[in-house]
Amino acid sequence: MQKKKGYFGDFGGAFLPEILISTFDELEHEYLKARHDPAFFEEYKNLMSTYSCRPTPLTYAENMTKKLGGAKIYIKREDLNHTGAHKANNVMGQGLLVKRMGKKRVIAETGAGQHGVATATMAAKFGFDCTIYMGEVDVKRQRPNVFWMERLGATVIPVKEGTRILKDAINEAFRDWVSNMDSTHYVLGTACGPYPFPEMVSYFQSVIGMEAREQILEREGKLPKSVYACVGGGSNAMGIFSGFMDDPVELIGVEAGGKGIDTEYHASRLCADDASVGVAQGYKTYFIQDDEGQMKETHSISAGLDYVGVSPILSDLHEKKRVRFEAAIDDEVIEAMDLTMRNEGVIPALESAHAFVTAYKEAPSMKKSDSIIINQSGRGDKDIFTVADAFEDPEWRSFIKEKAGEYGA
Repeated sequence: MQKKKGYFGDFGGAFLPEILISTFDELEHEYLKARHDPAFFEEYKNLMSTYSCRPTPLTYAENMTKKLGGAKIYIKREDLNHTGAHKANNVMGQGLLVKRMGKKRVIAETGAGQHGVATATMAAKFGFDCTIYMGEVDVKRQRPNVFWMERLGATVIPVKEGTRILKDAINEAFRDWVSNMDSTHYVLGTACGPYPFPEMVSYFQSVIGMEAREQILEREGKLPKSVYACVGGGSNAMGIFSGFMDDPVELIGVEAGGKGIDTEYHASRLCADDASVGVAQGYKTYFIQDDEGQMKETHSISAGLDYVGVSPILSDLHEKKRVRFEAAIDDEVIEAMDLTMRNEGVIPALESAHAFVTAYKEAPSMKKSDSIIINQSGRGDKDIFTVADAFEDPEWRSFIKEKAGEYGA
């Protein structure tokens, strides 16, 4: 896949200040050594099967299949992973690397909060000090996850600079790391950033795709026609796509269309006109930026998909036309989430619901003998404030007002 170290086609690299080069060299060395050590992978598998919920199930969505009348719909249930999302796969793997490196403190960025909760959980288990950077906007809309991060012992620092979302949280985490390299490891949460992060995060997340491939063959006796995943930075998409990369299976990544990709209010990098190739935050990929390379504001109903860039691996797969990219708008996301809850009793996170949108659109045109897989990257209870507001639930609003009154708000 790589034509030179750290690159995936024309994308990737490690554009670093000199002060960080030795730290990244150390990380690359430990990661590659661990990857070639069978004992490390066995330790990782044992940890994920006893502390988390691996393998996660592949659920047949029988009711939605009947309702739509096309391909059989299967859901890969990463929402049942410990901490409620796929994020645990990566942070536990990086936690084992931190132990090998002998560092005692971890830092992380988070948008939707799932990566923050997973990192705080890992830190509690392994005994690390933990600091989480989170945009001030995301702190407000993902308050339940902030509560749990703090209860798990992490220090949560709201980032008030810039647009106050994920991009800005990443910037602050890098600033912290530059000042504390000897004692601290940055647990980057998605398949972005300087090498080796895109490859390393994808490696730990590839367990999703390996499991899903084995499970669908066991259930259907053949490969699926298509696999769907939402795309923010790209960790859950790379996770499930990795299992089918060499197979004749169509891979579809669904980005945040926000209020429409023909507006300024979206976060679609690979199927919109206002994204272009640039270098930022240590790597080269598609960014939503202006003609002078300044990052533009993004929008999504989902706090986890409004990142301004995308994995360099996915950019390469987009250029090679191995992965097709679509966009789902906010209203469609709420509708898909509602359909899934009412018909299957499954509550997808708003991020994951983007993948459901496109899958539900395309399944009816397929043969009944076909099957598709949707990667449900997380559970939706964290989104209760956003979802309740979108549904305009009067009882919920009354409850919030009552609670606010009790606390003198």
